[in-house]
Amino acid sequence: VQLEESGGGSVQAGDSLRLSCVVSGRTAHYFTLAWFRQAPGRQREFVAYIRRSGNGAFYADSAKDRFTISRDNRKNTMWLQMNNLKQEDTAVYYCAADQDLTTDRAVEYDYWGRGTQVTVSS
Repeated sequence: VQLEESGGGSVQAGDSLRLSCVVSGRTAHYFTLAWFRQAPGRQREFVAYIRRSGNGAFYADSAKDRFTISRDNRKNTMWLQMNNLKQEDTAVYYCAADQDLTTDRAVEYDYWGRGTQVTVSS
């Protein structure tokens, strides 16, 4: 199973970005899919996950009301729409897949992408 993120970039505070994650090697509907992020000098932190069917998502407090996670299993793709970006959202964003659990714990995820950089300036 491989995950590949795209869509990162450098934006200004208040702007929007849409990240994508393509799943290959196995169809996406087998997995809970999630986004995590890691800023320099900080631990990887949970952003959001979406259930296998796409019916149900859970967000970190930092992502609520600004970020939206979605997926299309026919396209083996997940997205993260990020609105009203803030400087503190600057990080490498990773997508992750888990076969067995629906969880916000990074250690439980089986597969990871290489990440895409998001930089937000004031």
